[in-house]
Amino acid sequence: MHPGVALSLHAPDGERPRRVDLLVVGGGINGAGIARDAAGRGVSVALVEQGDFGGATSSASTKLIHGGLRYLEQYEFRLVAEALAEREVLLRIASHIARPLRFVMPHVEGLRPSWMIRAGLFLYDHIGGHISLPRSEHVRLSRDGAGAGLAPRFRSGYAYSDAWVDDARLVILNLRSAQAHGAQLLPRTRFVSATAHRGRWRATIEHEDGARGTIDAQALVNAAGPWVESVAAAAGGRSTRASVQLVKGSHVVVPRIHAQPHAYILQNDDRRVVFLIPYERDFTLLGTTDVRVESMAAARAIDADETRYLLRAANRYLARPLAERDVVWSYCGVRPLYDDGSNDPSEITRDYTLELRTFDGAAQLDIYGGKLTTYRRLAEAALDRLAPYLSYRRGRWTSGEPLPGAAADPYAARAELHARYPQLPKTLLDALFHRHGTLAAQVLGDATTIKTLGEDLDGGLYERELRWFVEHEWARSAEDVLWRRSKAGLHMGAQSRQRVAALLAEPEKAA
Repeated sequence: MHPGVALSLHAPDGERPRRVDLLVVGGGINGAGIARDAAGRGVSVALVEQGDFGGATSSASTKLIHGGLRYLEQYEFRLVAEALAEREVLLRIASHIARPLRFVMPHVEGLRPSWMIRAGLFLYDHIGGHISLPRSEHVRLSRDGAGAGLAPRFRSGYAYSDAWVDDARLVILNLRSAQAHGAQLLPRTRFVSATAHRGRWRATIEHEDGARGTIDAQALVNAAGPWVESVAAAAGGRSTRASVQLVKGSHVVVPRIHAQPHAYILQNDDRRVVFLIPYERDFTLLGTTDVRVESMAAARAIDADETRYLLRAANRYLARPLAERDVVWSYCGVRPLYDDGSNDPSEITRDYTLELRTFDGAAQLDIYGGKLTTYRRLAEAALDRLAPYLSYRRGRWTSGEPLPGAAADPYAARAELHARYPQLPKTLLDALFHRHGTLAAQVLGDATTIKTLGEDLDGGLYERELRWFVEHEWARSAEDVLWRRSKAGLHMGAQSRQRVAALLAEPEKAA
C-alpha cells in the first residue's frame, strides 16, 4: 500500500514552475466542484488543500441535499428554487451516495400555525420546477409508522420529501472526476502566498514535509471555506469587501430511535429546527446547532451546552428520552457564511457570494458561503465569472455526466454486484455499493470470498477496501478512512480503530 499517490507539483530548485490555467485553493466541496467543472471544459487545473480533501466543513454537514424549507421564512426564494433543482440533479448524477428521504414534521400548537406550514410546503413542492419526489401531505402520526418513536400526544403532522447524501464521498468523487479530466490534485499542501505579474499568478505552496514549490497560474480561485479571508489576504495582499461569519454546527449520533425509513424535522421553541435522520443502519443523527465562533480553534469539538440543546430538542417529542450516555459519536463543523449583517446565526444567508478581483491583469475569485446542495451550480457560476480570463473547449456539462460509480439504475447495478459475488455477504456488498457504486467491482477485483478480502478490520472494513482508499482516494490516516471515506469507525471498537491506524502508519505491512 502506498499513500501519497497524488500528483506532485513540487518544483526542485532551478526548475521552472509548473504552469496551469487555474489554481484552486481549497479541497472542500466547492473547490472540488470547481476543479471538476474547469478540467472538464479543457482548462488545466491544479488544486491544493492544506489537509485531507473534505477534511473540514464539507465532511461535517447534516448530510442533506435539500432546498431548505426554513429558508422560505427568510424569503430566500431564489436559493430554495436553485437548491431544489439541484437536488434533482444530484439524485441523478450521484445515485449511489445520494437517496431520497421522507421527512415527517409533527405539528405543535403554539409554534408555526398549520396555514403557514401548508403554504410553505406548497411552495416547496412547486418552486423548484420539475420534482420527481413525492409531494407533501398531511399525516396521522398513529398510522403507517409515521409517528414511530414519538410520544403519543403528537397525533398529526406533515410529510415532505428531500434527500440524503454522504458529504465526504461527494467531495472525493468530484475530485476523482476532476483527476480523470486532467486536474492535478495536491492534498496536504498549504497555499503560502501569491503575487500577480503581467496577467499571471505566481503562487508559493508548501508540502507537508516542508518542501516548497511554485505554481504559475492564469487565474486563482479561493475556495478555502473558513480560511477564505486569510487566503484572500495572502493572494494580492489586499483585504476584500466581503467577509465571512463563522457559524459552528454540531451533531450527535445515538442508537437508532425507530425502525422506519423516514426522518423527523422537529420544531424547537427558539424557532429553529432539529433533524433526526436514520444514519448508518444502526443509528440516528441529530443536528444541528448554530453557534457563532471567532475562529476555527474555537470549534474543535461539540461542547456540553450544544449536546444538551440537541437532546432537549429531541426529548420534547420522543417517547423514550435520550440521555448524554446515549451519544455514541459527535462531530462539528464550521460554516463559512457570507456576512450579510444578520445578528442571529440561524438567519445568516446560506446563499453564496462570488467576489472577482484583478491584480495586474490576473484574476482572483473569492468564494463566500454556499450550501452543499448547490456546490455544482456555484462551480458553474464561478466559471462563468472567470470566462473572460480562461479559454473553454465546451460549456456547462456537469449536470449530464454522472460522478464515478453512479448508475442510471442503481437497483439493477446493485443486483448485478450481488450476482457477480455470490459468496460475499449481501450486507457487505450493499455497503460497498453505497460507497463506491459500480466501482465496487473494481474495489473487490478477484476477491470472491471473505478470505480473499484480506484482514477483517471490523465494522465492515476489509484490507482490500483500505488499500483502495489509500491508492485511489488519497487516504493517509485512520481519520481519513474511518470517518470520511467510510463510517466504519461507528461500527468498530477502539482496538480495531487502533489497528487501522497502525496499518496506515506502517503501510508496507498492509501491502
